[in-house]
Amino acid sequence: MNIALILSGGTGTRLGANIPKQYIKVDGRMVISYCIEQFVKHKEIDAIQIVANRQWHNTIQAYFEKLDCSQKGNHTKFRGFSKPGENRQLSIYHGLQDILLYALESDKIIIHDAARPLISAQIITDSLKALEGHDGVIPVLSIKDTVYRSEDGKEISALIDRSKIYAGQAPETFRLGKYYKANVKLLPDKIWSVNGSTEPAVLAGLDIVMIPGDEKNFKITTKEDLKRFCEVLKS
Repeated sequence: MNIALILSGGTGTRLGANIPKQYIKVDGRMVISYCIEQFVKHKEIDAIQIVANRQWHNTIQAYFEKLDCSQKGNHTKFRGFSKPGENRQLSIYHGLQDILLYALESDKIIIHDAARPLISAQIITDSLKALEGHDGVIPVLSIKDTVYRSEDGKEISALIDRSKIYAGQAPETFRLGKYYKANVKLLPDKIWSVNGSTEPAVLAGLDIVMIPGDEKNFKITTKEDLKRFCEVLKS
């Protein structure tokens, strides 16, 4: 089984809006609805689990029911909500715990941010395919700018070879059991310092491969990002 875990528990404070960015309406639809639709439509996705605060449960559930009206039976992919954690990785951990109540350790988990609405069907397909024979998959983008290291934040200490540096994206895909155990190893303290979904897998020594990312699959963090998303929709 292939399960999508959509993270929608963030507060989005950097955007400066009065509601979390993933629930802002763009072109008459919540930002989160765009990525939900991609996972619902995708034939290789069997189940969807969503991390979200309780106040948004009815709104999200209503969207799945709306999808069912136009695509018979697809809303049955939705398996439930998980409670947000104190940080992103703890939210993932809660989602994994709930998913393991109905999934097998050998199943695939594909983790995505609700604030990345422009995920494509192709990157979902590529991620699931690339996982064969490996423990995890992460889409990446090559670095275009020259990269420097600074020890004090004021002066350049060294030039970094950008051909060996990549920016990670989502979705990040793993073997459910191995990834869950990698997170358990970080409890209770180390999980607080995790910055990216793939970090627990790397720390656990799992076999993680990279696939090409997608420039359009950006995360909405600032007002400029939201404006860019609006422009993409218009085009």
